[in-house]
Amino acid sequence: MNPPDEKYFDLHITGIGYLNRVREVPIRRGQPFLAVEVSALHGAADAVEYTRFDCRVSGQDAQAVIRQLMPAIQARQAVLVGFRLGDLYAETFTYEKGEKAGQTGVSLKARLLHIAWAKVDGQPVYQAPARSQASAYSEPRAA
Repeated sequence: MNPPDEKYFDLHITGIGYLNRVREVPIRRGQPFLAVEVSALHGAADAVEYTRFDCRVSGQDAQAVIRQLMPAIQARQAVLVGFRLGDLYAETFTYEKGEKAGQTGVSLKARLLHIAWAKVDGQPVYQAPARSQASAYSEPRAA
């Protein structure tokens, strides 16, 4: 637990994206964690680009929504969500197969903090309860 006078700054990424590669990631000690890839949309609507984020799903609400969507993601249905990510960092890796074998790649990692809404094959399946966004732009807060 952080001391009450410790302050920190949040950096969040919000957007719309497709969910892929949902999985339970085993770890040596402790409970496995839930992970999912978010392919975030950006750019002009008639020339959409994608940025992939490999995410650890954090928080009970986000985990519950992802578990609800897991069968659709695994069935390769189009699962589109409004999301919020935090704690972004880059991690390098080496390609082991294909034409890039031996080359270094970069993976963007983050924590999936919140799902605002979800659609499966264009049909709404989830809408989060309304929350205040004021805190996202406020002064630093105590932890």
